Amino acid sequence: MSGPLALEPGGSTDDTLSLRLADDDRERTVALRLPGRGPHEDAVDRLAAELTDRIGPAVHPYEVAAVLESEGLAAEVIRDTYGHPDLFSLAAALHERVPRSFPEPSRPADPWRPDHVRCALRGALFALPGLAHLLTGPLWASGRGVAALVVAGLVSWAWGQALGHRAYLRLASGPRECGRTLLAGAPVGAVLATAAGTAVAGVGPTALFVAGQSVYLAGAGVLLVLGRERLLLAALAPVVAVAAVLPWWEPGTPARVALPLLSVVATVAAAGRALAGPLTTAPAPGATRPRPALSLPYGLFGLAAGVLVLVEGRREPYAVVVLTVSMGLAEWLLYRYRGLSVAALRAAATPAAFRLRSAGVLGLCLLAYLAPLVPAALLTGAEPVPLLLIAAALWTALLLQAFGVAWVPASVCLAAAASVGAVTLIGVERDLLALSLCYGAAAAALGAWALRTLGRPSAHA
Repeated sequence: MSGPLALEPGGSTDDTLSLRLADDDRERTVALRLPGRGPHEDAVDRLAAELTDRIGPAVHPYEVAAVLESEGLAAEVIRDTYGHPDLFSLAAALHERVPRSFPEPSRPADPWRPDHVRCALRGALFALPGLAHLLTGPLWASGRGVAALVVAGLVSWAWGQALGHRAYLRLASGPRECGRTLLAGAPVGAVLATAAGTAVAGVGPTALFVAGQSVYLAGAGVLLVLGRERLLLAALAPVVAVAAVLPWWEPGTPARVALPLLSVVATVAAAGRALAGPLTTAPAPGATRPRPALSLPYGLFGLAAGVLVLVEGRREPYAVVVLTVSMGLAEWLLYRYRGLSVAALRAAATPAAFRLRSAGVLGLCLLAYLAPLVPAALLTGAEPVPLLLIAAALWTALLLQAFGVAWVPASVCLAAAASVGAVTLIGVERDLLALSLCYGAAAAALGAWALRTLGRPSAHA
């Protein structure tokens, strides 16, 4: 017996043991190679190294076989280069060589990424119509003018919330259906609001201002639902331009009447132009009309929210301005809440972990909404506590509505509005503690319901 005995990898004889056997008449040599190492193993190792990223996540050799097929390996190459009889044998060898690795998938784009400019613009559009009241105030601020405009405004808010919800429901069927809903519903809302305001003020000059406010709110609602904020801003340009110089210049009665009227006409014209596109589209086949009762809680919420804001405005007039302007930030945070909740859903491994993360997201968004209101309240001289409580209640109610939970926020806000109204009627509307308790109870109830409802992963699926 003789021959090399180097059996370690890298040895001079390539892990080969050679035996020379001697017979009586002849000599024979037998070469033995270590098990598992064939003449093509190095090629297989190189292939495994090249395809590690694609083989690692495979849970079965058949997946590796699919990868090899995509690489275009021919049967001859598999036999001659890699020393395997077929594709599946080579796939099994590669699957065995490469350890399992499951990299995290790439982070998808946030489906709820907000439009920053649009949210800021909407916040401004909610507040800018108040400038028209500065212009026309000296003409209707006596007698029952204020009460008439408040009543008409409450009716417009309630009707606008319900109509907007119904229009979005119809938009799921098609743009034509949404346009027809707005075309039919907006004029009805304007008529109802005008009638309610006129019933308070009686026939006279104030009734004209009530009608103008009602028509404007109807047209503005159409533009906001259709996403035409820039058209609405352009329609308000005359009022904004004159109101900006009002502290230094007296425009006179004709301008105080004509410029708001011009904005109302421009708003109606812009709404008609915005509706022209959807109304010319083809009707959706098989479209069904949703029940009107589905939009009822949204209208009731609009009424309750209007009462809460207006009662607070009696105490602190500038608080209404602060709340109105903050609606742009509120809408932006609704989008951010949904985006952050989706991220929390991806990161959490158990329902309890997601519930904890969801509570953190809710608290973070509430804090981000309420924090800017503190300096705004102090700057305007308003009491921060009731303002923050009513803002928390309204934002949480809007959040629940965004997830299709309608009756709970409507009921809670109606109860809060009734309580605040009772406090006002018995003559203690300046009792800060009583109003704060009403607002705080509503905010706490809505917050608890939001934690319970939105802490479930199924709510974000």
